[in-house]
Amino acid sequence: MSAPKKKKKCRRYSFEYLTYGFIQSPTNKYLPMCFLCQTTMSNETMKLSRLSEHLGKKHSDKTGADVSYFQSLKENFENRSTITTMLKASQQRMDKGLEASYELLLLIAMSGKPHSIGEQLIKPAVGEVLKTVMGKDPNPELSSTALSNDSVARRIDNMSTDVDDKLCSELSNTHFTIQLDESTFRDSKALLLC
Repeated sequence: MSAPKKKKKCRRYSFEYLTYGFIQSPTNKYLPMCFLCQTTMSNETMKLSRLSEHLGKKHSDKTGADVSYFQSLKENFENRSTITTMLKASQQRMDKGLEASYELLLLIAMSGKPHSIGEQLIKPAVGEVLKTVMGKDPNPELSSTALSNDSVARRIDNMSTDVDDKLCSELSNTHFTIQLDESTFRDSKALLLC
């Protein structure tokens, strides 16, 4: 019979590792990362002696630094702008523009006006309101708000299809009765009434 395999000990990050310049790795919380040189270490190096050794060998000028110094570096590291944060902010702005576009085209559809009114009147009016009242350039927000004639028509069709699908789904899951009646027009054409 073979001996059972020894389980590897998985160390967890401790706040005191910050005194040696280490934080949790952004990609794996079980690995330490030196934010001075952006090096991710193995879980086995999460011993204070190994972290101290790394700080002494690689960053000897920071050996006697205070915890507040490392804390400020950590905050700067976490607040830096990355491609992911920039893309996320841009995506949120586009999502808000899309949501506003749907809200405006619903108003256009309910008014019964031509679909071109969105591009001709509403978009410039909203831009003027943002510029006058808020005092800021409305271009980033308005550029992601599609109100052209074709966009409005396509999205109204999408919304009507969605309402139709929801109604069909509701009717297919609900029990109800239907009364049918047959009638005829004057020219002897049959008409079925529900």
